[in-house]
Amino acid sequence: MPTGGSAETSYPRGAAAGARWPLFARDVQLYRLCEDFSEGLIYLMVVFSPWAFGTTQAWSIAVMNGAGYCLGILLGVKLGIRRFKGYRPPRWGEAAAPEFTTKTILTESRLTVVLATLTVALLVYCLISAVNAYATFHRSELSFAYHACLPWLPHSFDSELTWPAFWNYLGLAGAFWAVRDWLLGKSGDELKVGVRRPGAADPGTGALFPTRLRRLLWVLAINGGILGLEGITQRLEGSGKLLFLVRPRVNIDAASQFGPYAYRANAASYFNLLWPVTVGFWWLLHRTCGLRRHAHHLVLVCGLIMAACPIVSTSRGGALVAVGILTLAVVFLVGTHFLFAPQRNEDRRSRTLALVLTLLFFTGTLALGVTLGWKALKPRLAQINDGFDGREEMSDRARPMAADYPIYGTGPGTFETVFQLYRISTDTYWPAQLHNDWLETRITFGLAGSSLIGLALATVWLRWFARGGIHGGRRFVILLWLALAGCLAHARFDFPFQIHSILFLFLLLCAILFSLARRP
Repeated sequence: MPTGGSAETSYPRGAAAGARWPLFARDVQLYRLCEDFSEGLIYLMVVFSPWAFGTTQAWSIAVMNGAGYCLGILLGVKLGIRRFKGYRPPRWGEAAAPEFTTKTILTESRLTVVLATLTVALLVYCLISAVNAYATFHRSELSFAYHACLPWLPHSFDSELTWPAFWNYLGLAGAFWAVRDWLLGKSGDELKVGVRRPGAADPGTGALFPTRLRRLLWVLAINGGILGLEGITQRLEGSGKLLFLVRPRVNIDAASQFGPYAYRANAASYFNLLWPVTVGFWWLLHRTCGLRRHAHHLVLVCGLIMAACPIVSTSRGGALVAVGILTLAVVFLVGTHFLFAPQRNEDRRSRTLALVLTLLFFTGTLALGVTLGWKALKPRLAQINDGFDGREEMSDRARPMAADYPIYGTGPGTFETVFQLYRISTDTYWPAQLHNDWLETRITFGLAGSSLIGLALATVWLRWFARGGIHGGRRFVILLWLALAGCLAHARFDFPFQIHSILFLFLLLCAILFSLARRP
């Protein structure tokens, strides 16, 4: 693929003049191969994580971590080719015209640097906590082995739990940045359009979503819809076996489970993260296809099934969050229908159909959820105060832990080990999770680590207001915000972020959000 001269000195199209090393055709081929492998791994992780019993077992977490490490390595190879070989593949948001450049604090490059720095800081924080451990808990002997540590650095009270937490977060970090980098790249078809019309405007500027993002959202929607159907069927069958295969050691009754999750609230958190994004995706597809096609309505059907699952699961918190998001989403979508007037008759008919389908989605979700889940959910909602009081009592026993270790906490992943020291007696319930992820994060990460997490989440939230990247419509982005906010609200009374598949999906949606901009 050289453009002229010898292969030793020439650069293929897309090479930068200031490259440290010459760029060869094999480098471009390697880059594209890394892109293809990354796409396959991302789809595999999306499908695998919920079906592997929610990725709650050591073997499934190891598979997800391995995939995350591979994505990180592939990302490193791509960054190396771009940095040292000077390869500049066409990417979304990297061809902004100078006249659109304005002086602002919120820029894509600054926010990317900030988030990358916070990611590294969090990983280093966990690594130092594991290396600089104050103690190791031996479960066979129920005793602590104490070590010399530097108290002014982050430290852990159980290195055997902090090390796995570090490796989990390392894999998740690799997946997050690999997904974000892959989404910003252009697909083969989009590259061909650019080659055929080199003097024309960017063909993606008017597109609602690039090919890669559409594919990923299709995979999420279809996989979630099938997962929801399986969960509903399993609940109706009532055998108490996850995926009709395995009876878990805890929550052995069918009413406490849902789908592949042994705890119904975790299943509800997963679906509440996914269905609002699916509905937003359908809305954008409908704007593109309008009255010409109908296949995209399958996405709305999948969203309806997933939105009903938190109610069918009889999770009190999940059902309340689902109804809250559903109400806000429908009010927002219907409100914007009347606020923004269409310009053409075809748009008017398409928007009217969208309004009708949105109302059908709302009523269909409630009808399906109430029909299949209200009988069992109603008595549980009547006892919601008792459940809330019990969890608050557990949180009250754990709050002294945060007060005793305010700065660095007890170490990532160490809640279960340290909580035993705060039990009133041996008869006091010893939970593995606190049913309050906000407090558990403050206990294990301390103020220092929790601040890093909060700043990283705020950076992701601010990204949409900066220019560059993929254009994200307000409806899709606000529904995405609602999904993330719903999970954060549920985390106040449960532990969704202690489940690998939910945390992976949350970070995947954050990677999508960090690729979107209000103005491309």
